[in-house]
Amino acid sequence: MSLAVCPGSFDPITLGHVDAVRRARAMFDEVVVAVAHNPAKRYLFDADERVDLARRSLADLDGVRVELVPGLLARYCADVGATAIVKGLRGAADFDAEHAMALMNRHLSGVETVFVMGDPALAHVASSLVKDVARHGGDLTDLVPPAVAEAMRRALSNSGEAR
Repeated sequence: MSLAVCPGSFDPITLGHVDAVRRARAMFDEVVVAVAHNPAKRYLFDADERVDLARRSLADLDGVRVELVPGLLARYCADVGATAIVKGLRGAADFDAEHAMALMNRHLSGVETVFVMGDPALAHVASSLVKDVARHGGDLTDLVPPAVAEAMRRALSNSGEAR
């Protein structure tokens, strides 16, 4: 059985992420969406909220589960028996950012990274941009799953960030 890990911070999970997970699931028997923590980032949602939103957003996909990564991705991949790490790419800039990480993960764990090209219609969708749109009261309908849009509205209104 082939198992792929799709890692990310998913703050928030977007339709682009969902697209990459669907593509990964078409290639692998099972996909783990691994919600990670990057101490260099400031999050809108805490880890448990990001896991919950990812689970709700991917609930219709058989063979996909969402888990929190407790530490180093390479160690996590070895622990779960991953055969690949899958990363969605929107364009060349994503590849440049992911290349060194893919090499380091292979060095540490022996697990190869597979890059999947996302839907061109979603190439502009990035979590950071989605948060900017939400902070300014923009429409999130075609950027994130419905549960995520609602959670973002709530989080931003509670924080006083929404306009």
